[in-house]
Formats: sequence, structure tokens, C-alpha cells
Amino acid sequence: MKRAAIEECFRRLREANPAPRTELEYGSVFQLLVAVMLSAQATDRSVNLATARFFPEHGTPEGLLAMGVEGLTEAIRTIGLYKTKARNVIRTCELLLERHGGQVPDRREDLEALPGVGRKTANVVLNTAFRQPAMAVDTHIFRVSNRTGIAPGKTVLAVEQALLRRVPKEYLLDAHHWLILHGRYVCVARKPKCPQCPIADLCDYPDKTRLD
Repeated sequence: MKRAAIEECFRRLREANPAPRTELEYGSVFQLLVAVMLSAQATDRSVNLATARFFPEHGTPEGLLAMGVEGLTEAIRTIGLYKTKARNVIRTCELLLERHGGQVPDRREDLEALPGVGRKTANVVLNTAFRQPAMAVDTHIFRVSNRTGIAPGKTVLAVEQALLRRVPKEYLLDAHHWLILHGRYVCVARKPKCPQCPIADLCDYPDKTRLD
């Protein structure tokens, strides 16, 4: 997709949703970090249901440490990989208190040094909480980027780097949210909703679906 078309794609996506935001529910940067850590191989809805059980009373590093691994494990057992996630979250709470005064750091190196925090999770936190031009590429963004031609790439990192190069600067901070929502609700995996897509005429995908 040519740069002019990419710019028009994001202009339309912004017009339709001027202030996109994550569908994860949180009340602080720390809670966002925990929610994103729990969201691996889980839906945002399932994470929100789980965190609603403990965020109100235990939504701080100290609060989760008070719950302990066993308490947190029980609270999140409805989401995938809950045992490993509980251990990682509790250890992360310990490290945040030991190294960062209980605050979530705003540097990639510090975030990725936390248990269970990889590049994608760090990118979400850097972009959503600290408004840095980071691009978290999940399965939806990977699909949309390749299918539309906005930022083709064979690997997640290649797509991330292509998006950072190709998305116009004025759209970069919110591009992650627009693309993930577009992939979640319009450019879906099995049968994309091309007739309802606001950027279908700009999209490079050759096998667009038609109205039945």
C-alpha cells in the first residue's frame, strides 16, 4: 500500500473513532501492566472479569503481595496459563517495590526485565500508559497489517518495525488501538467484513468478501 493510501486509512479510522482506547479495564498504570500480563492467550473480556475480583481491594503491588501466589491463582483461574501468570505477577510486584519504589518504569529495558513481560506487553504499556510511539503487534495487528498491505512482514518484529516506519507520525500514538479494534471487529480472521470496512477501497487484499 502506498503512503498516501496509508495516511487516508488512518484518517478514516481516526474519523470513526477519534479517541481509541484499550478494552482492558484498569485504574492505574500498575493495573494496566497486570491486565496486559494476564491477557496473553486470553480475551480482554475474560481478563476484565478476573481483575474485577481483586483490583478494587488489591490493585497495588502491596495489595497483590498480600494476596500471595495462592490467592491470585484462585482469582484468575478462569483465564489461560493462570498458574504461571500468578507467579509472574507476584514476582513482578516484588521487583517493582525493590527496584522502582512500587512504580511501573517507563523504559523498555526495565519493563522487559520483569517476569512475564515481553516486548509486546512492554509496548502496550509504553504506548497506552506513557504515550510513547511503541507498536505492540498481536495476532489482529499482524493480520491487518499483512492483509491490507499497510505494513507487510513475515514476523511480528518485522511488522512492528514496518508500522513504525510507514504510519504517519500524527497517527502513530493511536495506531495500535485502531488496528487492533479493526482486526477484532471488522477485518476478522475467517471472513473479513469487507462490505462494512471503511478502508476497503484502499486495501490490497485480493479476496475481499461480498454481501451475501
